[in-house]
Amino acid sequence: MPDLAAPDYQVARFLIERGIAALYLVAFVVAWRQFPTLCGERGLEPAPRLLEVVPRFLDAPTVFRWIGYSDVKLRAMSAIGGAVSLALLVGLPQSAALPVDAGLAVTMLAWFVLWALYQSIVNVGGSFYSFGWETLLLEAGFLAIFLGNAAIAPPLLVLFLYRWLAFRVEFGAGLIKLRGDRCWRDLTCMDFHHETQPMPNPLSWLFHKLPRRLHRAETIGNFVAQLVLPFGLLLPQPFATGAAVLMLLTQLYLVVSGNYAWLNWVTIVVMTAAIADPVLHAVVPNLATVPAAAFAATPPWFTVAVVALTLLVAVLSWFPVRNLLSPRQAMNASFDPFRLVNTYGAFGSVSRVRDEVVVEGTDAESVDAATEWREYEFKGKPGDVRRLPRQYAPYHLRLDWLMWFLPLSSRYGERWFVPFLVKLLEGDRPTLALLRGNPFPVEPPRFVRALLYRYRFTTWRERRETGAWWTRSLIGEYVQPIRLRS
Repeated sequence: MPDLAAPDYQVARFLIERGIAALYLVAFVVAWRQFPTLCGERGLEPAPRLLEVVPRFLDAPTVFRWIGYSDVKLRAMSAIGGAVSLALLVGLPQSAALPVDAGLAVTMLAWFVLWALYQSIVNVGGSFYSFGWETLLLEAGFLAIFLGNAAIAPPLLVLFLYRWLAFRVEFGAGLIKLRGDRCWRDLTCMDFHHETQPMPNPLSWLFHKLPRRLHRAETIGNFVAQLVLPFGLLLPQPFATGAAVLMLLTQLYLVVSGNYAWLNWVTIVVMTAAIADPVLHAVVPNLATVPAAAFAATPPWFTVAVVALTLLVAVLSWFPVRNLLSPRQAMNASFDPFRLVNTYGAFGSVSRVRDEVVVEGTDAESVDAATEWREYEFKGKPGDVRRLPRQYAPYHLRLDWLMWFLPLSSRYGERWFVPFLVKLLEGDRPTLALLRGNPFPVEPPRFVRALLYRYRFTTWRERRETGAWWTRSLIGEYVQPIRLRS
């Protein structure tokens, strides 16, 4: 068998393994806490109903087709996934004192369990699991099955597959911008983006206030990071490490300026596949790594598995590459039922204004112009103009994110928004737990409605005078007052 080991990438493997395990852990915690309410048996978009309308396994691969869905089973799967993620995060399977073949099998099984469980959850999550970073985590998690363990050197081909994934993530995002909204080409998108992004964070207000020349620099830097530097990942060292570090820094810039769930963190993790130990040693001389001779020989069956994986990815890459080259490039698309090799992209268009759906309720017997309404506050999305946006990422507030899409098109909420309003009228506790607070702690409201407001960040002067982070003006009614039938 050819020698496909890469002992000079021990730090890269460590970072990838620990990073993906940590993100899996976050994902399973989110599923435990939110999935039953959003997609469970009595959820806003019930998974059992999806299983009925999508009968073929390959249309939505999930173990729930064999065992049936229940909230108890979902939480059991989330608990198992969380436990296995935590074990991989602290390195238990990878460093288990077992013979090489047995140790490799245990580690691969652990990663496979995470991938299969999370795939099963995503594929019955409907609208609430339709985000591109679900697919990105699944693809990165599938490659992790073939990373090996502490007994053998990192597999070179798998590290290159991670680089290929990082290339597609960044280059796809750059192309979708170049082909998309005109503001990317005239360098003005960042004049709006920090204010209109789905979920601003505590620093977004300050980033929005940057001088316009710096917003132009942000846009140019974005194009360099997404259209130029990805090619550096495919170069020899130390150029690949340099490109990875620069791209990693641009991802951290996005982390500190907004809430994008685990999108940026998965991207950062897969980029580390290009970071070589000798380059790190030049910067950190005392960095501890294992001598190459200390690794056991890679078992032939594992080498065969890695080569087979590489060939599979090469074949499946035809579809993402064709999509990248197409003038009708799609964002965040999968081309196989198991989401093994995908295409990515984000913010091909940027909103110039921020509209927010605000939900209110009243306990009045009837509704008229004098009715007093109380507002439901969400955890992450803007509501109270005096409340500073909070940092939640990599944790994912799924309901808040979908609320951002509603003003863009009503079709984004056609399956779940009215059921959400009904849950508020019922005083459903699990639904209310997804919100920041309940303005009706004693009895549910008799009526609820939804209004559409236009939000904008306050100016420096407005901020000093009012203490508010936002100003808002009423556009009109989004959903007229509704109540439950007797």
